[in-house]
Amino acid sequence: MLTYAIKRIGLAVLILITVMLAMYAMVFLVPGDPASLALGPRATPELKAQLIARMGLDQPVWVQVWRFFANALHGNLGYDVWSRRPVLDQILQVFPNTLFLGAVALGWALVLGVALGCAAVVWRGTVVDAVLGILSVSMIAVPPFVIALYLLLIFAVWLGWLPAIGAGTPGDWASQFRAVLLPAFSIGITWVGYLARLVRASMLEVMGANHIRTARAFGLSELRIVTRYALRLAIIPTVAILAVGFGSILSSAVFVETVFSRPGIGTLVTSAVAKRNYPVVMGSVLFMTAFYLVVVTAADLLIARLDPRVRDVFRG
Repeated sequence: MLTYAIKRIGLAVLILITVMLAMYAMVFLVPGDPASLALGPRATPELKAQLIARMGLDQPVWVQVWRFFANALHGNLGYDVWSRRPVLDQILQVFPNTLFLGAVALGWALVLGVALGCAAVVWRGTVVDAVLGILSVSMIAVPPFVIALYLLLIFAVWLGWLPAIGAGTPGDWASQFRAVLLPAFSIGITWVGYLARLVRASMLEVMGANHIRTARAFGLSELRIVTRYALRLAIIPTVAILAVGFGSILSSAVFVETVFSRPGIGTLVTSAVAKRNYPVVMGSVLFMTAFYLVVVTAADLLIARLDPRVRDVFRG
């Protein structure tokens, strides 16, 4: 287990370094001068030179990359070009909103997806199974931002039941929960379909095991067999997809937070891109990549702990 953990953590570090290099490469591949794009065509050469020096773009590329590496290792993701505030402080200020949004979205998607998957297995081969299959595929096919726009129009504009923008009143959990419902539903509905199909496929594979046949021989109901015995084994592949799903949900927050004008990482990155504020963009992408890798690595280690065969495959 220790060897597997070291390999997985080393792979995560390698991916993070690759992302850092790719970010710097994209900065230099973007057409035009970053200072000119940020300041506009009427900026004076002196002002452009000042901004280039402030962003550190007047140094050789290898110096910039090394400085970024060294600062990131010490928790310094740079400074905002315009406000001169530390980028990490800005990220930590809005990240709880994005994390809360992702947790609520994944939480309700997990509960409903597992329930629909179990129901499809209990009534497999019936009309209920067919309807749930069509419903799951429909959920997967619809983009989150389209759902966000319709939910905003129906529940916020027409009915007025839920707030249209913002993250709620700070310190008021009821207000914050009402504000997160629409964006969380927009992001999570796609993963309801994914989880329902995954749980159904895993459950059908487990239902042919010997201990399931033994439970049927003792006269246990199909519902109890599914929820008490089969789900315990079928949930293992779901743990792996949950880590990927959480990362996908956080990336979808970029669009949904913009639609609902909700403060978070997505809004921060969108605003920084519009202002050509490269330190904020690079710092935010690096932070989210590191967080995603931590979640995925933790999920891999948990799966390896639950199923030793995973360690054997990785070793091979």
